[in-house]
Amino acid sequence: MIISCFFIVKTVALPGSPLIGQTLQSPPLLCERAPTQAEKTWLKLACCDQDSSEMISVFYTTCQWSYSIGYSLMNPFNLLCVMQTFGWKPDLLCCFLISWSFLEVTSSSLYNESFQAYAAGAVEAAVTSQLIYKHWMNTLMGYCGPFTSDIGYCERLKAFIGTNMQWVQKQIQKNPSSPYWYQVHLALLQLKGMEDSYNAELSFPTGQFSINPMGFLLFQLGGDLEDLESALNKSSQTRALGSGSCSALIKLLPNNKELLVSHDTWNTYQSMLRIMKKYTFAFKASPSEHNLLPGRTQAFSSYPGSIFSGDDFYILSSGLVTMETTIGNNNPALWKFVQPTGTVMEWLRNIVANRLASTGREWAEIFSKYNSGTYNNQWMIVDYNHFTPGKSNIKEGLFVVLEQIPGLVMFDDKTQELMKKGYWASYNIPYFVDIFNASGCNELVEKFGPWFSLDKNPRAQIFRRNQTDVTDVDSMLRLMRYNNYLEDPLSKCDGCNPAANGENAISARSDLNPANGTYPFGALKQRPHGGTDMKMTSYEMYRAYGMVAVSGPTFDQVPPFQWSSSPFKDLMHMGHPDIWNFKPINVTWTN
Repeated sequence: MIISCFFIVKTVALPGSPLIGQTLQSPPLLCERAPTQAEKTWLKLACCDQDSSEMISVFYTTCQWSYSIGYSLMNPFNLLCVMQTFGWKPDLLCCFLISWSFLEVTSSSLYNESFQAYAAGAVEAAVTSQLIYKHWMNTLMGYCGPFTSDIGYCERLKAFIGTNMQWVQKQIQKNPSSPYWYQVHLALLQLKGMEDSYNAELSFPTGQFSINPMGFLLFQLGGDLEDLESALNKSSQTRALGSGSCSALIKLLPNNKELLVSHDTWNTYQSMLRIMKKYTFAFKASPSEHNLLPGRTQAFSSYPGSIFSGDDFYILSSGLVTMETTIGNNNPALWKFVQPTGTVMEWLRNIVANRLASTGREWAEIFSKYNSGTYNNQWMIVDYNHFTPGKSNIKEGLFVVLEQIPGLVMFDDKTQELMKKGYWASYNIPYFVDIFNASGCNELVEKFGPWFSLDKNPRAQIFRRNQTDVTDVDSMLRLMRYNNYLEDPLSKCDGCNPAANGENAISARSDLNPANGTYPFGALKQRPHGGTDMKMTSYEMYRAYGMVAVSGPTFDQVPPFQWSSSPFKDLMHMGHPDIWNFKPINVTWTN
């Protein structure tokens, strides 16, 4: 059985190396001799006390740089030595029975920041290349490939991405001292390093550089692509009408003793190769500044080949926790605002805001610039710097909400509403009235009923009813994994046959809806789609970048998802386990 892999990225301070640090104090593992008892003990502990029938995969690499040689990756696949030593088969890559991989990358302020960024991407690709390949095959193989049926759209998409990247590169050149464009530059260098490393073509770019618009950029553009398909008139679109993309809940515990922040990703089941990442980059805001970035350290749930979350869920060294749920756009008249020039794609604006912002309002102001009108979300920014357990007289600064659609971004401080209600729930419906109406939600309510409304959507009602039961981390976890669609009257669907619908829950299971049912719109049909994880942090956990996390569709009140017995067993799912019944884990970091 192929489960997942645990990555140990060891980056040491070699002469001229821009990466430093060791993420796990493990003994060296050498092929030339049998492992010592201490090494066997370490391996057994690292694999959650699994016996040798469950192989562990330790990817170990050092990224070295010098002016004469450039970048080189030292022993990037040392795990094969370990496998051979233990007699394990090299065609199996399995380890922790938790379905998360882990990656930590740290860079040093002793070296040029451009080198740091490029090397960070290079080393990540070196140790995750097998997962990158599998994730591409599962999620993007054939997208605008040689056998695509929508050649016109693909040509328009490629031209759009190329024009946008050229415009962005010009802004970087024109604004060398701008913190915004400097961080865009570093992010693109990191992506370039990842692409070059994966293709075994490491060569640090000394001037303007290009990135393949149909390569690693597509991993970053996952959310943007759904809206680009509409804006560029793709004949068959990925997103079903009403399709949810995430549930989120922020909950003040009784007497304000704790503030919990949680997020469920909703996605296609083919996307479930996951990596929990922690980046610690010694970047300054701009070349002329001396202080390190507020968001220099970021812990987030992510995917192979991606340099940001995509879910999105981040814990930042600034004290901010940022996350979103997708609200989309259902007003075709707004697609005219989606243009390749004058805009920065959402994934890049997301990275820049996370790095530069010190407060929730700063985050919203930075993110609002160069609105692309793609990957239109409700963002929630929690600032733990404004929270003290037991304190109730918090006026503002704790919580900011931002919503984006093409041509419009709105944000406001919602601290008082959070303090008064005790919770904030997010479930793919816009909060701001202007956003709600401009994006076409009012027309959807008129056509399909209250399912599309802010107050009467099934998840809105379930959150409102069940949030009062949340008193600790465990009860929050139960709510975020909740799906009792066969018995909960709030999960019933008007106009559906059968009425009970697996989409109408906090963590969806659309695969459980009958294929021969009748449904008023696409989101309620049987699909290989649902809640694919849960992440949660708290005031107690966030300072160590800690969280509780579960990977895979919920199975608390419903059967676990199993590929071999599902209607979707023929879909590509390389590297996945057959059955997804993983328990929650406490995410901790070694550095």
